[in-house]
Amino acid sequence: MIDDPALRETVTAAGHLMAATREPWWIIGSAAVALHLARPAAVTDVDVLLDLDDAQRLLPMIGLAPVAGTAHPDFRSAVFGRWLGSALPVEFMAGFRHRTADGWRLVRPDTRQCILIDSTTVYVPGKAELHDLLVAFGRPKDVKRAQQLAAVM
Repeated sequence: MIDDPALRETVTAAGHLMAATREPWWIIGSAAVALHLARPAAVTDVDVLLDLDDAQRLLPMIGLAPVAGTAHPDFRSAVFGRWLGSALPVEFMAGFRHRTADGWRLVRPDTRQCILIDSTTVYVPGKAELHDLLVAFGRPKDVKRAQQLAAVM
C-alpha cells in the first residue's frame, strides 16, 4: 500500500503513538493522500490532527512541550508539536484551524476511514472530505494533492 519505506515507518510509528489517545484522530495532508493510494509526488512529513486533551497528554510522553502553533499565516493550532523520532517528522496539531474568507475555521473531519499498515491502525478522512479539505486550504501543493486524490475517487 505504501511503497516509500520512510513513510511506511513513520505512519506506523504515528499509529503506535496515537494508540494512547482517547478521542478520534486523523492523518491529513500528503500522507493521507498516499494512504488513499494517490501517491503524491513527495511526502516530507506526517500531519496528525488530534484532540486538545489528547495532545496535552501525548506530547509530554514523547518529549515534546505542547505549544501554540502559528508558523503559517493561514494555519494555526491551539497545540502543536513536531516529533522527530521516526524517518520523517510527525506534526501533531490540536485545535487546528485554517483561514477562510469568513475567518478561522476549525478543521475536524466528519469522516474517519480506518487503514491497516503492518498491523497498525491509522485513520484518515474519507477521500471526498480529504479532497475538499485540501481544496479549501488553497495552497498550490494542496490543490495538486487534491487533484491526485480526485484521480482515484
